[in-house]
Amino acid sequence: MLEKLQELERKYRKLTEQMADPSIATDHHKMAELAKACAELAEPVRLFQEYRRLTKELAQAQELLAESDGDAELKELAEQEVEELKAKLESLEEQLKEALIPQDERDSRNVIMEIRAGTGGDEASLFAAELLRAYQKYVERKKLKLEILSSHLTSVGGLKEIVFLVSGKGAYSLLKHESGTHRVQRVPVTESSGRIHTSAVTVAVLPEAEEVEVEVNPEDLRIDVFRATGPGGQSVNTTDSAVRITHLSTGLVVSCQDEKSQHKNKTKAMKILRARLLDMYQAQADAERADERRAQVKSGDRSERIRTYNFPQNRVTDHRANLTLYSLERVMEGEFDQIIEALMTKEKEEKLSAAI
Repeated sequence: MLEKLQELERKYRKLTEQMADPSIATDHHKMAELAKACAELAEPVRLFQEYRRLTKELAQAQELLAESDGDAELKELAEQEVEELKAKLESLEEQLKEALIPQDERDSRNVIMEIRAGTGGDEASLFAAELLRAYQKYVERKKLKLEILSSHLTSVGGLKEIVFLVSGKGAYSLLKHESGTHRVQRVPVTESSGRIHTSAVTVAVLPEAEEVEVEVNPEDLRIDVFRATGPGGQSVNTTDSAVRITHLSTGLVVSCQDEKSQHKNKTKAMKILRARLLDMYQAQADAERADERRAQVKSGDRSERIRTYNFPQNRVTDHRANLTLYSLERVMEGEFDQIIEALMTKEKEEKLSAAI
């Protein structure tokens, strides 16, 4: 860790020297980049300098303690100072570890979530609807806002798929670990023999994209309008208000039909499309990085089974955090805090390990 901090200090010193260079002062874009980089390093460097100062003071105090055998009062003062300095250094080490953890710039963003029924037919669609309600309750408890962007109901009252936006401070940081396959084990209402069935739903979590981040060429879009329909082909309205957008170069297709206004459906569809494009570009960039980096983002692979909900045992197990809770009823009421906190801790540990 000390070698890493020394490296950051050298980098910080070099950046400040560049900012003082008169030839760069007139380049506002370059100066903004340097200022941002300096700001990111300022806190860990400050803490490291404080750590060195306290380490030096501790060495002096220990030296004084070693020389105070004949003076009881001096020895007591030296012992007290040594203990105080050790406590300060221990606290500072924890702060330094936190400062070394790379920050995810997306953590403060709004998030677009997609829930889709997977294996299990009607039972999977019913659990998808229950999982949505759990997220709605969690979002409400965290004082965030949830807006449905697109939904497809099934004839049994479940969800084939639903896309929604969660907005508010730290939305992505709270929900990013939900991406993956959620497995449910229970006896379906329609099962007369009492046999436990296993079903699954998939959840995708995408940071909301800014327009400037994902430039979409209008010529690369095919926009189709059609009449919205409900489950079983039931007509929802009699106008062509539903919108389907195809991104021709990638083949991504997004459709929205929840609003009665064609304009509103188009706006929502574009929001989803931008988020999916950003996620795709990010995944491509991640794939080009080192194996160590790819290991860090492995938990975002949506093909992974990340969590099991076992209703007969009132048990929920998160397989990434190695956490099992016998409080499934509360989890389905939106009490995800214990699970999410465990996943955040695991993420910090992995990032810190990679950083040092």
